[in-house]
Amino acid sequence: MDVAIIKYNAGNNFSVQGALRRLGIEASVTDDPELIRKADKVIFPGVGEARTAMEYLTACGLDRVIRSLVQPVLGICIGQQLMCRHSEEGDVDCLGIFDAEVKRFRPTDAEFKVPHTGWNTISVVNDGGVVPSRFDGSYVYYVHSYYVPVNSCTDVLTDYIVPFSGAMHKGNFYSTQFHPEKSGGVGSDILKHFLDI
Repeated sequence: MDVAIIKYNAGNNFSVQGALRRLGIEASVTDDPELIRKADKVIFPGVGEARTAMEYLTACGLDRVIRSLVQPVLGICIGQQLMCRHSEEGDVDCLGIFDAEVKRFRPTDAEFKVPHTGWNTISVVNDGGVVPSRFDGSYVYYVHSYYVPVNSCTDVLTDYIVPFSGAMHKGNFYSTQFHPEKSGGVGSDILKHFLDI
């Protein structure tokens, strides 16, 4: 199986590559449009800032490449956020695959810290996405200050300050706000499920 990890102005690519290697998959980390288009599966991960990332994607033409993909695509963390219409982070228009606006967490009391960092549970509300229902109630690992509100594409809910989209799905585009590559056995199984789609 040919898996491409999109290389752009955001970190975390090699953590994802390592997680796939543990599953027996040698994925390429690339910004070459042809290699991305020809891959069986594409992963769009990232740790970074939305405006800077979108400026890089647009300058390289990768924004158009990602929108045009027809094979299964998985966005992780900022990858999920950049798949949305707009982000409050840097007040920037994003890829528009999901019709949602990314919001910043606003703590309601001192109990809640931002960024939301650590393990939290997930509730699977739609079994058709990248997270099968057998993982309902599982713990996964999060690191983020911005979130996607619940919308018609939401497959998984997580609650921190507000309920938000832990995972989404529309057509051939899948996403997780959590980091499957840092979520132990559960995350590894979710990545394997994506590879099997």
